[in-house]
Order: sequence, then C-alpha cells, then structure tokens
Amino acid sequence: MLRVRLSSADAHYAGNLVDGARMMQLFGDVATELLIRHDGDEGLFCAYDRVTFLAPVYGGDYVEATGRIVHSGRTSRRMEFQVHKVVTSLGDPAQPSAACVVAPPQLVAEASGTCVVPLEKQRLNKREDG
Repeated sequence: MLRVRLSSADAHYAGNLVDGARMMQLFGDVATELLIRHDGDEGLFCAYDRVTFLAPVYGGDYVEATGRIVHSGRTSRRMEFQVHKVVTSLGDPAQPSAACVVAPPQLVAEASGTCVVPLEKQRLNKREDG
C-alpha cells in the first residue's frame, strides 16, 4: 500500500483536478513493489487490460494505492489495483487549509494488468518445476 498526498503540481485541469495518468503512475509503483517482494526484481509492466476512473481527485487529497497478485505464471504476474481517497480538502476559500477524513475511503480508480519477470531475473520464490 502506498499513501501519497497529491499536490497542486499533480493537478492538470481546471479546478485543481488531478490527471488520471497520476493514478496510473501509482498503479505502476505498486506493481513494482509487488514484483520486488514476489521475485526480487522490478520486472516489466506489459499491459493493462482494464482501467476505470470512478471519482475525481484534486490537489491536496491523500490517496492510498493498493494492489495484489491474483495469478502467478512462469514469468507473468496478473495484478489488480485500487486507489482510494482517504483525506480531502474542504475546498473552502475562507479556510484554505481545512481538510477532512473520507470515511469510508472513496474508491476513485481501479485497474488490472499483467507484468513479466524473466526467469533469469527471478531471485525469490523459484518454482521447483522450472
């Protein structure tokens, strides 16, 4: 799980709206950590087969990105990801630093995709059957 605060530098659109590409970057970071923990190597992200943006995210929001390996082949790793908004700004010009916890956390994006770790790069969890 990665928790980050999105800044105004992450905002790409009017109204301080964060670009969906930032969520994709978080999915990639989660995938990298999962591969390091599973195989001892960063591997390569091959393809997303599904990406869904469900709610807006703004500069100043805190989000948590999570993922899990749902299938492990010989070299491929199928993964699923989610990003939840956990803190948001109140957006009140009279109180620019006011924020609140989002309870329960709001699902803002989800995706699934496949990564590959070549056999010669795998250092952990080596399979007996090759």
